[in-house]
This record gives sequence, C-alpha cells and structure tokens, in this order.
Amino acid sequence: MIFWQLFYTFFTIGLFGFGGGYGMLSLIQNRVVEHFGWISISEFTDIVAISQMTPGPIGINAATYVGYTAAANAGYSEAYSVAGSLLASFSVMLPSFILMLAISMFFMKYSRHPMVKHILSWLRPVVVGLLAAAVLSLLNKENFGTSGIQTTVSIALFAVSFLLTYRMKWNPILVILIAGAFGGVFYSII
Repeated sequence: MIFWQLFYTFFTIGLFGFGGGYGMLSLIQNRVVEHFGWISISEFTDIVAISQMTPGPIGINAATYVGYTAAANAGYSEAYSVAGSLLASFSVMLPSFILMLAISMFFMKYSRHPMVKHILSWLRPVVVGLLAAAVLSLLNKENFGTSGIQTTVSIALFAVSFLLTYRMKWNPILVILIAGAFGGVFYSII
C-alpha cells in the first residue's frame, strides 16, 4: 500500500510541479507532511536544506529521502526502505521524461504556432506563483528560529546572503559556507 501511495504521490508531484524542484516544494510539503504525515515539518525543512547542498535536483533528493523514511516508518525492512526511495525518485522523474519525449516530437514543428505561444504565456505566471508558494512555505519558525534574537539574526543572515549573491555577484557556494560558519558559531553561543 505504501509503495502505491509513494508512486502515485510523487508521480503527480512530478506531473504538476511546474517550475522545477522549487516549484515542487509546496506540493511535496502538502502531500507528505500535511496529507500523509510521512515526515514532520521539521524534517521537511531539513530535507530542503540538505537537498540544496547535495548534488542533484531538489525534487529528486526530497523524493529519495521521503520514500525511504515513509517505508521505514511503515515498518518495512532496510531493503524495502531503499526500494521506497528508489520508487519515489523514479516516480517524480517519470512524468518529466514522458512529457519531454512527447513534447520534443512536436515542439520543433509547432513552436511558432500562435496557440503554443499563448499557452506558454499563460504558464509563466503559474510557475512564478508556485515558486512564491515554495518561498512562503519556508517562512516558518524552523527556518527563522523561535526567539526574537534568532529570528532577527536569521532575517539579517538571509538579507546579507541575498545581497552578496544577487547584488555583489559572490559565488553562492562561498556565501553558503560563510553563512553556515556564522550560523554554527552563533547558534552554538545561544
């Protein structure tokens, strides 16, 4: 039963997750945290952080972790839990593979058609909305702390990181390392 739920859940997330991995975050949170309760909101926040630091798309990394955790929490053995992670990862990739295969056959032929241009112009705001929903879902106490000083430092760290990467064009990896070191020192003090 859990394997069918994993397949269906991540297949639909992969099918409707326009905008890439960040667009999928709100869908993943809704299904795996709120609907099924496979993981907690704290674990979801950890998945987002770890998935950003590990190689590969965030949606696939999240699916891998959730598939393993959901199977393990359902009482399955280590081997079945690994199968759950593989199934969830495969399921989230399958719609993209099928859609890209189908679209690539026809897109070159019809790319200049007015109806295709019209459909794509309607999809752009949807992608922006999904990305905004992902950002808003990450604005919680797990990411910004529970006390006033933690929240203030987290917001300041966010603002400085944003400015360094967006305005000053610093390497994002360097900014992550600096922010991680600062956060580690700061949170070990309090």
